[in-house]
Amino acid sequence: MLWIQALIRGLIPLAIMGTLSVFLYFDDQIYTAGGTFITGMIITVVCAATVIYDVDRWGLRKQTLVHFLIMLVTVYPLLIISGWFSTSSVTDYLLIFLLFICTGVIIWSAVLGAIKIVTHKKKPRP
Repeated sequence: MLWIQALIRGLIPLAIMGTLSVFLYFDDQIYTAGGTFITGMIITVVCAATVIYDVDRWGLRKQTLVHFLIMLVTVYPLLIISGWFSTSSVTDYLLIFLLFICTGVIIWSAVLGAIKIVTHKKKPRP
């Protein structure tokens, strides 16, 4: 069941961004089409990976670690092959990794904070 949910959550953005990429490609916007497709792949992976947070028997620490590992083996390589960054030295790869980590921490913290605010408002007060 979890795999089906991941597939559904991932295929929707992939279909949308893939379609946009095809239109851009045939409009001779090759570079933009490639960037749009890479962005779609990143969104697809992130959306599909959200099913991890539906596994109730896992604590938040395990869910976060698994999510980070999935992002590390998918999103980080996509950033490297995207052409958005220089990859001419080891330092470049480390800078991409640092950006990957910082962005991930900021987004994860913002989403966690938003979820805590929303769930706090839903709880009845004694």
